Amino acid sequence: MVPDHIGWTLWQATQAWRREFVAAMAAAGHSWFAQARGNLLVHIGPDGIRQGDLAEKAGLTKQAVQQFVDELEADGIVRRSPDETDARARRITLTPAGEAAMRDADRIKLQIEAAWRARLGSDAFDQLEALLRRAIGR
Repeated sequence: MVPDHIGWTLWQATQAWRREFVAAMAAAGHSWFAQARGNLLVHIGPDGIRQGDLAEKAGLTKQAVQQFVDELEADGIVRRSPDETDARARRITLTPAGEAAMRDADRIKLQIEAAWRARLGSDAFDQLEALLRRAIGR
């Protein structure tokens, strides 16, 4: 039996959006974004993040984040450096290539949004966005 509830519809919409995003990122030269390690970048702000905090925010084990950061570092997307406030900690920051990937991600997200707006109509899209924000308390 196929699920018939709002959660299923929201999940399908999320998956459709993600497929579009990942395909466009791959076309822009960032195929690694489709892999689990690509999900870490959303948690790395302009000042970087401690590796342990990254694991917590991403909801992953420290070992998994270690492996993903190793791979991203080898690909030139992030760098590790000592944390100035704690000599035992490592701070993860984006490299210029990582920053470029995030700029591409923002551009692509706006393109997908424009396509969805055109598909739904501007008023319906605005209403959908407002209702979703209300549903999540924003």
